[in-house]
Amino acid sequence: MHYRKLDVWQRSYQLTLKVCKLIKSCKDYELKDQISRSAVSIPSNIAEGAERQTAKDNVRFLYFAKGSCGELVTQLMLARDLDYIPEAIK
Repeated sequence: MHYRKLDVWQRSYQLTLKVCKLIKSCKDYELKDQISRSAVSIPSNIAEGAERQTAKDNVRFLYFAKGSCGELVTQLMLARDLDYIPEAIK
């Protein structure tokens, strides 16, 4: 479990915790689910890639994590523009 020592994994894990707490009370359950799945996917893919046996697999999962970052940013922008996120967070 050496991935837990990676700064990128630690930061993405903390981001996931913050995002999940932020959207906890959101009533748009579909968007809430998408946001939480995208957020959870980031540290999960970093961890899975780190546990793979080849560098090629590791890099592939880092690209998956990067894609999830793009999804998450887009979904958070939607939540902001739909006023699901408190004004102070915007």
